[in-house]
Amino acid sequence: MSLGPVGYPHPGTGGTWIGFVGPLTLGDMDRRELAGFLRSRRERITPADVGLPAGPRRRTPGLRREEVAQLAFISTEYYTRLEQARGPRPSREVLAGLTRALRLSDAECAHLHYLAGAPPAPPPGPSREVRPSILDLLRRLPHAAALVLSAAYEVIAHNDLAAALLEDFSALPRHERNFLRRTFLDSSAGERQWYSRSGMEIFGRTAARHLRAAAARYPDDPEVAALVKDLLAGSAEFARLWAAYDMSVEPAPQKTFRHPLIGPITLNCDVLDIADRDQRVVIYTADPGSPAEGALRLLSVIGTQRLDVPG
Repeated sequence: MSLGPVGYPHPGTGGTWIGFVGPLTLGDMDRRELAGFLRSRRERITPADVGLPAGPRRRTPGLRREEVAQLAFISTEYYTRLEQARGPRPSREVLAGLTRALRLSDAECAHLHYLAGAPPAPPPGPSREVRPSILDLLRRLPHAAALVLSAAYEVIAHNDLAAALLEDFSALPRHERNFLRRTFLDSSAGERQWYSRSGMEIFGRTAARHLRAAAARYPDDPEVAALVKDLLAGSAEFARLWAAYDMSVEPAPQKTFRHPLIGPITLNCDVLDIADRDQRVVIYTADPGSPAEGALRLLSVIGTQRLDVPG
């Protein structure tokens, strides 16, 4: 039987993990591949990794079968049958125990579930955890305004220049850190005027498309549902964009911001997708030697302070 590449949805992310398995239909249990996968994961873990004593005369690499069974809270006989490709389909509780015992990554957990014929359940909601490497990236961009958005447009990280260009989201309650709420529902949005009129139209269409896709990916998340409901009820403009069902991709390589102190600033806009977290890194930069570059330099100096208010 030939092996072929198969793409599995990564749980909680919307990304894809690629593995090599035999033909597998959702709902079917591939006992042979499951047995091999369990053995390979067991053999890579040392007793010290899971807090067990090594003991004398350990002849097998990694953990013993009885040790995995103990950690997974299942019988040694049942686990042995799984590794011998003779076991019945494991329940989701057993799969959760094996994931914990074998210290599987998210991608490995998804693979385990598919081999067992029990595809992983959809994630409950958008991930808000930002990888340390992405946080470090924001810090390494002192001349660019950069922020990280969740799938529901919550600002979950930003650097100092983004706070100066837009606002200091870290000073807001979490409920108000949502970019869409700040743009369409906040009473002071008109004063901020982040975008020009044409830029606002493009941003709104893009945001409505992304939010509709997020609502489809996380149908059981109450925060996403509440966000959609509030936007439709509180913003006629967003309701119009939502009703248009515009799912086309419309890149916006430049955006013009209307800063209350600096005035109009036209910046390049690049968006990097983080597929495994279902997040986006938005980076605003200025062309070298342009007026916008000088404006960003000034913003990096004044930060979030109000120049029109006496200190």
